[in-house]
Amino acid sequence: MGNASLYPSRHLGTPRLIAPNAAFAPYEIVHGIRRFHLTAEVIAHELVRGVVIQAWGYNGSIPGPVIVTHEGERIQVALHNRLPEPTAIHWHGLNVPNQVDGVPEIGAGPLVLPGQTYVYDFAVPQSGTFMYHAHAHDAKQEMMGLGGMFISLPRHLQTADREFIILLQEWSVRDQAATAPATAGHPDPSVSAASVQPRVVTSIRTIDPMSMDFNYFTMNGKSYPDTEPLLVRYGERVRIRLGNLSMDSHPMHLHGHTFHVVAGDGWPLPVRVLKNSMNVAPAPNSPFVHPRWTSSSAKGGQTPLSPFDTQDFPSDPRPVAQVTERLATRAYRITPSTCTDPALPRVFR
Repeated sequence: MGNASLYPSRHLGTPRLIAPNAAFAPYEIVHGIRRFHLTAEVIAHELVRGVVIQAWGYNGSIPGPVIVTHEGERIQVALHNRLPEPTAIHWHGLNVPNQVDGVPEIGAGPLVLPGQTYVYDFAVPQSGTFMYHAHAHDAKQEMMGLGGMFISLPRHLQTADREFIILLQEWSVRDQAATAPATAGHPDPSVSAASVQPRVVTSIRTIDPMSMDFNYFTMNGKSYPDTEPLLVRYGERVRIRLGNLSMDSHPMHLHGHTFHVVAGDGWPLPVRVLKNSMNVAPAPNSPFVHPRWTSSSAKGGQTPLSPFDTQDFPSDPRPVAQVTERLATRAYRITPSTCTDPALPRVFR
């Protein structure tokens, strides 16, 4: 089988490469080929505490796990289709051969039928920030949640101490009335606030993949306040890799900071642009680098930024920034989802 090399943590790919709230795709290297497995399936996913949707995901998660490779490397990705309809994977922005491009409606790769497995086999031609997503039945499957980030690392020249990977998505979640009943009326003065338990959601909401009436916006599958903070150390050079698999442009801003935009749609820019906010359009992938984190904290938005002045991170770090501002999200403090990621097969058959 060969020696398998797996990321040790669901949340930390390496101390340098981090995908908050998201997973990294396990892989094995056999005869010099890096092999991944992606299973497309119906899942229950929690957008924010208490808001659980029935969606489609890869490997039990939204977004799908981050695929990390190196430029020039040959990879194989086995797609297992457990959906009720055919699907395919498109490697957005990558210059791959037509037969594995994953756009079956124009003959660029096959449709993978329910119950079937297809292996995409290609050499990664360039380094950069890219995405993968379903490309069957127009945008329906993508809007159901089938997408993830694809990072191709350069063989040389690492310019950042820490890199964050964030995928932007949006959802049209239908209202659902079949939840556990809540008591109406006036509060009972004899009951302390500390003894009141959160209301439990007993139903899963559906989403409308063809609607443009989006009411939830997510970063790596989570809406504020359930987005994990970006934990950095004072003085570090940080790169943030952004991808947008939604229908809208999203202005991204770091409160109290400026940064250099270094690439767009997977390609380096000829001139770095200094900004304090950046509009991330649908489909493009836009990394930017902050020269040095030097302020005490960044507040608000959807994800707090928390610098550390210590030499080493604590074993279980906690955010130190207070979030005081909000973007267009809906949040409810109810109960978390119990959905877990299924184990993946280790070898190709």
